[in-house]
Amino acid sequence: MPLPLATTPGPHWRMRKSLSKSTLRSLTGCSEIDLKSETVSQDALRRTIFPLGELTKDFVKKIAAENSLHHVLQKRESMGICFIGKRNLEHFLLQYLQPRPGKFVSVEDNTVLGTHKGWFLYTLGQRAKISGLREPWYVVEKDGTKGDVLVAPRVDHPALYRDLLRTNRVHWIAEEPPAALVRDKMMECHFRFRHQMALVPCVLTLNQDGTVWVTAVKAVRGLALGQFAVFYKGEECLGSGKILRLGPSAYTLQKGKNRTPVAPEASNDSSGLHPTS
Repeated sequence: MPLPLATTPGPHWRMRKSLSKSTLRSLTGCSEIDLKSETVSQDALRRTIFPLGELTKDFVKKIAAENSLHHVLQKRESMGICFIGKRNLEHFLLQYLQPRPGKFVSVEDNTVLGTHKGWFLYTLGQRAKISGLREPWYVVEKDGTKGDVLVAPRVDHPALYRDLLRTNRVHWIAEEPPAALVRDKMMECHFRFRHQMALVPCVLTLNQDGTVWVTAVKAVRGLALGQFAVFYKGEECLGSGKILRLGPSAYTLQKGKNRTPVAPEASNDSSGLHPTS
């Protein structure tokens, strides 16, 4: 029996001027393809078709069931780094990277809580496995020079939240920034930096070098350097930029407000942390 037709009538994108293509969000509102296609060139997009673009995963599985494709139904979904299989991620990384022992340090009072085998084994926002402690602690910052991993005691600790970041030069799918952003140097849109996270309202500020400042309307949890901020306008995926700088955490800002005001001093570390250039 022939398989049901599971392709859309045409490519799942919208036409833009000069025959450029732009990708749209999936029907479920978030797709892993969104977080990959935002770096695809126009030349590649013109030759690309997304045959399942208008179908949900459940509908595709229904087609598989109706046609006895049981191997498709039984295949487990990949939730982690698929190419390492069932191996422990820390053990896998330490096969290729030399251990760099360091300390877990409380972000609140600088108390040393334990030790670890390398700051590169942790990502911002994840739970830190600290020997001897029952209560959960979460990674809020990493110091690659000292080797320290700063942790906070709650999953919703303000040290985990930031509302400002700066990317590298943005890759725009349409090969050029949106007209409104070029005209006004600022534009409201949405972004995400993790698969399946809800879209976050934000304001983009365009810099002369093609980088952007992203100011979230509400602070978001777990922003980390090296992640990609993917931008959306309505249903359209506009492009993305790699996160190179982060603004201060909500906890740092709270501590600053509680301090006695003093005369400001020049600091090289804080320069450029404002969306003005």
